[in-house]
Amino acid sequence: MQGLFHGAWAVLLCGPVLVTGVAATVFVVRRRVLAPKDRAPEGTDQLFWDLFLGSCVALPALIIPALVSPWAGLVLAGAAAASGIAAYRGTPKFLARRAARREERERVAAHQEARLQHEEIMLRWRRYELDPACSIDYPALTDVRLPETSALIKSMRAADQLRTAAHKGYPDAVGSLAASLAAAERAAGIPAALPAEQPGRG
Repeated sequence: MQGLFHGAWAVLLCGPVLVTGVAATVFVVRRRVLAPKDRAPEGTDQLFWDLFLGSCVALPALIIPALVSPWAGLVLAGAAAASGIAAYRGTPKFLARRAARREERERVAAHQEARLQHEEIMLRWRRYELDPACSIDYPALTDVRLPETSALIKSMRAADQLRTAAHKGYPDAVGSLAASLAAAERAAGIPAALPAEQPGRG
């Protein structure tokens, strides 16, 4: 009866340590193996230290209870095996979800930055369209017969469509729009310093 009592305490005390140590070690090793080769900073040496440190935690948590009670050792060995298998199978899914969340955050950040740039570009363009002085000085910016102006209008439409749909290609479309506006300004003979200020008459 006393051995059963000691074994139960050994399982309660050492079980969480063993299960966590095994799962964490398997996860770290599996993640390192699944990592892209160009992102893996270390090779065999790091893998050895991962296994060594994991063993330093897991082995005492298994051996000590086994010495106290054989059945406790069997229970803990089964729990360690189960946690290792679960970590091995679950690591790819966990890494995939984490990568997807990271990509989504990056996509949202890029989209927000593109929206700000898009608004700045449209403010810059509306000066040529709405300011009478700019329209007189630079009529080429509203003349769609010119190739550069025609390309600019197409870029505007493409960026507007992707902005509404929150498409992942929206930042590239805004970049193309910025390049198209710069090309149209050069074709119209607008000095490069003017668009940042008021592109009308001095």
